[in-house]
Formats: sequence, C-alpha cells, structure tokens
Amino acid sequence: MLFSFRATILALLFISVSCAEAPSKRIWTQFSGDKALSHVQALVDLGPRPPGSDAIVRARAYIEEQLESCGWSVTEQGFSDQTPRGEGKFVNVIARFGSAPKPEFLLCSHYDTKIFEAFRFVGANDGGSSTGLLLELARVLALEPQLAQKIELVFFDGEEAVENFSESDGIYGSRHFAQELVKNGSAKSFRGGLLFDMVGDKSLDITLPPNSTAKITAGIFASADALKVRNNFTYFDQDITDDHSPLNAIGIPVVDLIDFHYPPWHTAEDTMDKLSPQSLQIVGSVAAYYLSQLAFK
Repeated sequence: MLFSFRATILALLFISVSCAEAPSKRIWTQFSGDKALSHVQALVDLGPRPPGSDAIVRARAYIEEQLESCGWSVTEQGFSDQTPRGEGKFVNVIARFGSAPKPEFLLCSHYDTKIFEAFRFVGANDGGSSTGLLLELARVLALEPQLAQKIELVFFDGEEAVENFSESDGIYGSRHFAQELVKNGSAKSFRGGLLFDMVGDKSLDITLPPNSTAKITAGIFASADALKVRNNFTYFDQDITDDHSPLNAIGIPVVDLIDFHYPPWHTAEDTMDKLSPQSLQIVGSVAAYYLSQLAFK
C-alpha cells in the first residue's frame, strides 16, 4: 500500500514536471511579436544610432541589459576601421548562454543606423526590427538552455555604409567578426546561421537571396509551412550584400532573412508606424521553430 502511494505521488510529480516543461519544448509558441516591438520602440526612442554616437552607446547598453537579464553572457568586440570619412570605431556585441564552450549556430542582426545629414533617420525597420526580434528570440531560447547553449548571438555595428556600399565601405562589423573567426580558428565550429534584417514591415515579404544555402533555406521554408505562413517567404530577384556575406565567404552558410520590398528603406519614413507585431511574430516564430526542430538534425 505504501509502495502504491509513493508510486502514485511520483507519477503525479512526473506529470507535473512534464507539463511544466512542455511549453519550452515548443518555444516557437512562446515568441511574442509585441515584446519584440517594444524593444524596437526602446531603440527608436534613442533616435539615430550611427556608429560612435552617444545614442548607439545607449542602444548597446540596452541590448546588453536585456541579454544579461535572460542569462546570456555578453562580450564586446571593439575595433577600428578606415571609412571614407576617416577612422571609425565600432563595437560588436556577442552573447553566449551559460558556459557554452563552442556554439554551433549564429543568430545575427545589425544595431546601427545609417548616417543621413539631410533628415532624421531612426531606422525602425532597418536596424531596429531585427534587433528587437533577436532580443525577444534570446528570451525565448533561454527557456530551453540546452538549445541556447548551441547558439551564439551577434549584434553587428557598422552594417551601414558611411557613404556608399563598396568592398571597403559597409558591413564593417561582420567583416571584422569573420576575420576574427578565421584568426582564432573557430570558423569551422559553426554549422550555419541566420541573419535578420528589416523583418517588421506590416506588408511582410521575406525575400531570401537566391544564392542562399539550400539546406537552411529548405528548413526555413519547411518551418514556415509548418506554421502556415509560407506565403510570407520567397526569394529576391538578385543577390544581396549584407552581414551574411563575410560569413559565407569564410565557409559559414548564413541565410539572410530580409524583407527588401520596403519602400521607406533609407528614408525619414522608416518609422514605428510602418511596423507590425504580427510580422515580427511570424519571423520570430519561424526562426524558433527552425532552431528547435530542424537546425541541429
């Protein structure tokens, strides 16, 4: 009788623990577009955030505070590089979960905004939306520590060209990050990655570059199918130079999730009213589904 009672209690405890863990196993259901949008609002409230500005320092502090509150360990990768306007100073923000020795997968965004002297550019979608999404994704991934430990988050500085995109102007942060991976020999540790850029447009149309690596692209499309949002994902009609480019160049297949059909791009109209929590919800949920169900198979 005593054995039966103990067995019953243990069974109930097992059921209770299993039920408590169940939501984290389906982490894509935990992603909140509203929470991601609130992060975007906090960044936009800081105003224009070009490299080296007081605003980007405050943006970086906000990003690091949010990551650390979810259990991520943060390091800053500061560096200088020559720009068309002289030496520029940049800081990438890198985060790992717990004491993970060798993450296998990269999740990236840029957090700077382009310099415009003719108008005030707050980059709600271009720089803001992807950063807000990645911060919310960091919270969601923390619900599944074993998965989070396989992932490295990178917030790139200096994605925007100081003047015009060229081989030496633009994607400063990702170029430096890639160079450091080659130098320290850790590039081979990564099986792939996702880059988020301009993912909050109300009229969401994620346009993957046509040369995106087949395996990850298939996984993203399969994830979108599973969540019944496949109509929001397609290919762009030409290659795109973005922060995934230097990583691809060193052998890390990183797919750029970007909505390049965005009329307010690089205009004063790239403001919060152009964004939708539903769009952030779609992209974030698809990414979380892919990471938890397909990325490490």
